[in-house]
Amino acid sequence: MRMARLWLCSLALAAGLAGLMQPVAGAGAGAPVLTLAVAGPIGPATALRLQRALQRAREQQAALLVLQLDTPGGLDVAMRDIIKSMLASPVPVAVFVAPQGARAASAGTFILYAAHVAAMAPATNLGAATPVAIGLPGGAPDKPPAAASAPDAMTAKRLNDAVAYIRGLAQLRGRNADWAERAVREAASLDARAALAQGVIEVMAADLPELLRRIDGRELQLGERRVRLATAQAPVQVLEPDWRDQLLATLSDPGVALALMTLGLYGLLFEFASPGFVLPGVVGGVSLLLGLYGLQMLPINHAGLALLLLGLGFMVAELFVPSFGVLGLGGLAAFAFGAAMLIDSGTPGLAIPWTLIALLCLSSAAFIFGVVGLALRARRRPQVGGAAALLGVRGELIEHDGDTGWARVNGTPWRVRGVAGLRPGQPVQVTGVDGLTLRVRAAEPGNDREEVR
Repeated sequence: MRMARLWLCSLALAAGLAGLMQPVAGAGAGAPVLTLAVAGPIGPATALRLQRALQRAREQQAALLVLQLDTPGGLDVAMRDIIKSMLASPVPVAVFVAPQGARAASAGTFILYAAHVAAMAPATNLGAATPVAIGLPGGAPDKPPAAASAPDAMTAKRLNDAVAYIRGLAQLRGRNADWAERAVREAASLDARAALAQGVIEVMAADLPELLRRIDGRELQLGERRVRLATAQAPVQVLEPDWRDQLLATLSDPGVALALMTLGLYGLLFEFASPGFVLPGVVGGVSLLLGLYGLQMLPINHAGLALLLLGLGFMVAELFVPSFGVLGLGGLAAFAFGAAMLIDSGTPGLAIPWTLIALLCLSSAAFIFGVVGLALRARRRPQVGGAAALLGVRGELIEHDGDTGWARVNGTPWRVRGVAGLRPGQPVQVTGVDGLTLRVRAAEPGNDREEVR
C-alpha cells in the first residue's frame, strides 16, 4: 500500500510539472494586427468607433488591436466606455502614443493604463490627468488638494474617484500605481523615456513596425488565459473611419450641433411665417433633429440649454411683438450666455468656440434689426388703406342733387356730401368720412394729395 501511495503521488507531481511546462497559447498563424488611429478629444463617437474596431478584431481573430493615440483628454463617460470595452475584449489591445510629438493627456492616460500593452514613441508625453472643473469654456482646472485651501466636497469626491480608478487599472496591468496617483492628484506628466524608466509603459518604439517587433513573443494575461503575441510577421490592417464614424464625429462637435440647431429653428420659423416654400421647412426640420442628436451625445448644462432656448424664443418673438428691439437684445444676451454655458465640460476641443458664438449672435442681430428697421420705416410711411388714407385725397365730382351726389375718388365712385353749388367735373377734396359717404369740398390749389388712379 505504501508503494501504491508513493506511485500515485509521483504520478500527480509529474502531471503538475507537465501542466506548468505546457506552452502558452498563441495567436493562429497569419492572424492580422489591426490598427486604429484616434486623434483629438475623446468623445462618444470615439467610444463607438473603438467598440466597432474591437468587434471586427474579434470576428477576424486578430492577434492584436493597436490603438494609436494622440489626445488632449476627453469626456469621462466616453473614457470609461472605452476602458470597459478594452477590459472585456478577447483580443489584446496595445495603446501606442504616436506619432512623435503626440500626447496621451488626461483621459488618454487612463486609457493607456488600461491597455494590455502600453507603448510610446520618442518625444511623446502622458499625464495631467486631474479632473477639470465644470463651467464656462476656458475655466481653470481644479487645484490638487495640496494646493487648494479648502477643496469642496464635490472636488474631493471627483478626485478620489479618479485616483481609485487609475490605481485599480495600474494594479491590474502591473504598472506604476504611485505615479498614476500623482498624475491625477498633482497633474504630473512624463515623457516617453521617463515613463519607460518608471514602469508606466513597457515599450518605447519609433513607429508601428518597430513596436510589433519589440512586443513579438510577449506573454499577456487575457482573463483566465495567457496568450503569446506573434506580431513580428503579422499582416497589418489599418481601420479607416467610414462615413458613420465621420458623421458621428461631425455631429458630436459642439459647435456644429449648436449651428445646426440654430439653423433648424430659423428654417422652421421662416416656413411657418411663409407657408408653401417647403424647402426652408425641410432643411430646418432635418437640421434641428441632427443638432439635437449631436447635443444628446454631449454633456449638456441644462441651465445653458434653457438660456439658449429662451434667447431664441425672445428673438423669434421680436418678429411678431412691436418691442422695437428690447426682446431682440434680451434674446441675443440670453443666447450668448446659453451657448457659452451649454457644454458641461472643461475638456479642450469640447467647448463651443467663442468665434462661432459671436458669428451666430451677429447674424441673428443683423436679421432681427433688419426686420425692426423695416417695421419702423413702414410705421413712418403714410397709410394707404382704410378711411384715414382718403383724407385730403382729390377727386372729381360726377353728379349731384343739392348737397349730395357722386364723385370719383381713387378711381372708385363714392357717395359724397357737401357739394352744393359745385358743377360736375369740378375737382373736389375729401375732408372726412362718414361710413360709406365722403364729406368733400371744392379743391383748392396747393399741396393737396393727388388722386391715385
